[in-house]
Amino acid sequence: MAKAIPTRDEDYSLWYNELVKKAGLAENSQVRGCMVIKPYGFAIWEKMQRQLDQMFKDTGHENAYFPLFIPKSFLSREADHVEGFAKECAVVTHYRLKTDEDKKGVVVDPDAKLEEELIVRPTSETVIWDSYKNWIQSYRDLPLKINQWANVVRWELRTRLFLRTAEFLWQEGHTAHATQQEAVEETEQMLGVYADFVENFMAVPVIKGVKTPSERFAGAVETYCIEAMMQDKKALQSGTSHFLGQNFAKAFNVTFASKEGKEEFVWGTSWGVSTRLMGALIMAHSDDDGLVLPPKLAPIQVVIVPIYKTDEELSKITEVVDKISSDLKANGISVKFDDRDTHKPGWKFAEYELKGVPARIAIGPRDLENGTLEIARRDTKEKSIVELENVLNYIKDLLDEMQKSIFNKALDFRNENTYEANSYDEFKELVEKGFVYAHWDGTDETEEKIKEETKATIRCIPLDQKKEDGKCVFSGNPSIGRVLFAKAY
Repeated sequence: MAKAIPTRDEDYSLWYNELVKKAGLAENSQVRGCMVIKPYGFAIWEKMQRQLDQMFKDTGHENAYFPLFIPKSFLSREADHVEGFAKECAVVTHYRLKTDEDKKGVVVDPDAKLEEELIVRPTSETVIWDSYKNWIQSYRDLPLKINQWANVVRWELRTRLFLRTAEFLWQEGHTAHATQQEAVEETEQMLGVYADFVENFMAVPVIKGVKTPSERFAGAVETYCIEAMMQDKKALQSGTSHFLGQNFAKAFNVTFASKEGKEEFVWGTSWGVSTRLMGALIMAHSDDDGLVLPPKLAPIQVVIVPIYKTDEELSKITEVVDKISSDLKANGISVKFDDRDTHKPGWKFAEYELKGVPARIAIGPRDLENGTLEIARRDTKEKSIVELENVLNYIKDLLDEMQKSIFNKALDFRNENTYEANSYDEFKELVEKGFVYAHWDGTDETEEKIKEETKATIRCIPLDQKKEDGKCVFSGNPSIGRVLFAKAY
């Protein structure tokens, strides 16, 4: 199974695409640019979703749901917003089909044209702020902190499973506040939630920062982001949080009566992550033999494979495995006992290696005699002989150690491939090798020229940026600090 996957060195892009398919995560659908997320892939997404959902609720947010369709006029109310999304919108113009004249198919009924076209949501700011207009009257209704789990459509021309598809799953948070300070604090808090999740559950180190004006979300005053390095040394934007100011409140006339009795516009935020995180999880950790999943997000954390020749041997093994499984499950560890007789143990080993199951237990009659079993860890492929009575504690410690080890490996990789450039020639050489911190003069013109010439973009202005007088690597004009450049997905 795994042998059919090309190596990362041979063709990184093909390695990724084939791994997604062969590990049973997703496949292309008959609808151009859309994907079918298969059960194993969706199980990983569900674990991500459950954890993030709890983190949102722990910070005071509630879930709601808003329409898939947005009246076209809504998008035109916020000028930057419509300009930013106009080229990606799918538009519904009719509401009915009819049988064609040959009675062999269906056609759009020309008499069923909508009075106003509907946009299949690319994001929900407009339709949500139209609702907020009715929900908010006074300061007592604030803050309003809503999250939505949904699908969105952006008509991408070049697509890749999980990373960029015409339809994808995500969550989008939308909050309204009485003051600018509260809204900014919310924006920064949610960026911190994303960074916490990506680092501590996905085991992917991130750099927190703000986008340049040209890279901001359409309609935002400021966009915060987290950026991660993949194994091909490209950057992947892994989450964004936007301070919207009063832009959408003014566009949809969302006001509130303050404590002083004055009518004021509310302050807004929006923030989101999507199934793109699945792409990050795959590309940050996996190897030439398949997925490497951090234990906290693995649908199956431990798989047990029996090795036997007779039904009697299987019966004795099963009796021991039932006790092990019961203990593991009682401690919140997901376990699968694969006693299928349709595949040999070696085939099963390859399958679970491909699927990235963190720990694999092999147990046979000789192990029962010795009171031991063999445990293999997916990330390093190391094997250990463990006494039966110590299996639970060993697995608990192993999963904790693997979670940290996978993160540290990714962090070391990023650090080893991060550089500083002080001249444009040096910059052009280093940006082919990974992340580059370099001085920038703060102009859109310089940013665009660098992008045209090197295909590298400013991923973010780091939140921990050190104020450091210097000269822009491209223009030579003054700069107050280094920004993060990289080629990106």
